[in-house]
Amino acid sequence: MQLETNQKEYYDLNRIFNVFPEYYVIRVNKFNKIAKDTLDEWIYFLKTAEIKDSFTAKGIKKAKKALDVLELNAEDKRTYDAYQENLHYQASMWESSYGLGRKEEKLEIAKSLLDILDIETIALKTGLNVTEVQKLKKKL
Repeated sequence: MQLETNQKEYYDLNRIFNVFPEYYVIRVNKFNKIAKDTLDEWIYFLKTAEIKDSFTAKGIKKAKKALDVLELNAEDKRTYDAYQENLHYQASMWESSYGLGRKEEKLEIAKSLLDILDIETIALKTGLNVTEVQKLKKKL
């Protein structure tokens, strides 16, 4: 394959390999199950569906947690799902209880600063957005 003249000018390239990405074929079936580097750790995981505690590849600990959940029996999986749902519920309750109060506190602080600071600074310091501070100023 070669680039045409107009393609060379358009892409500002002379060779085709500069346009297309490189692809690597990983032959997992030829892998001897000995992990010498982090790529081998991922190949080991793909081939055996197992992650050793000694593996250090980036992201492999997260994959191990997901794999552990997938390997749970049906009853343990239901228990785990209920636990996760309870955590989400607790976070939601906390946000609705304390998050709202925190917002009101920010609005009160913003009100007290309106005579002293500009709107952008108030928004920056309170965590409110500029529109909220502008609406607050119009109300006063």
